[in-house]
Amino acid sequence: MNKNEISVSKNRISKVVSKNVYLSIGSNLSNRKRNIIKAILLLNGSNKIRVIKRSSIYESEAWGYTRQKPFYNAVIKIETTLNPFELLQLCKAVERKIKRVKKFKWGPRTVDIDILIYKRLKIYTKKLTIPHKYITQRIFSIVPLAEIDKTIRLNGQKLNSFIGGFSEKLKSVD
Repeated sequence: MNKNEISVSKNRISKVVSKNVYLSIGSNLSNRKRNIIKAILLLNGSNKIRVIKRSSIYESEAWGYTRQKPFYNAVIKIETTLNPFELLQLCKAVERKIKRVKKFKWGPRTVDIDILIYKRLKIYTKKLTIPHKYITQRIFSIVPLAEIDKTIRLNGQKLNSFIGGFSEKLKSVD
């Protein structure tokens, strides 16, 4: 098993399984790498999710509010029996378990879990936007996503077409 594979039982998920679901996980407080791994383990511990693959963990500068510590970020590919809104609730519950406190938008956090892509669904509500509304503007989402699956297309374009537009670079910390 390589560093990007996570061993799980194939019998854990029943009902209808949604494949090609991608989550972004980031942290810039405390032990950033441990927070990301803990989030992945908690998500995988649910009988509603199976983690299929994870990207390398990358360090990047903060996005949005930039006067804070750099983030560690990773993307995971999952299978789930949850619909997108149930998945969002589970992601928020995992954030709370890892003691996330939201003080202000784009501020420092122990962990942040975003739904990047849920199959080919397009959802635009106050609570949830899929694909994630900033996905093509964030190198820390695009690069790990491309590492997992280069065939993904956003807005009709391959992921690599977005990577060239970023001036900042990511550093792998795996």
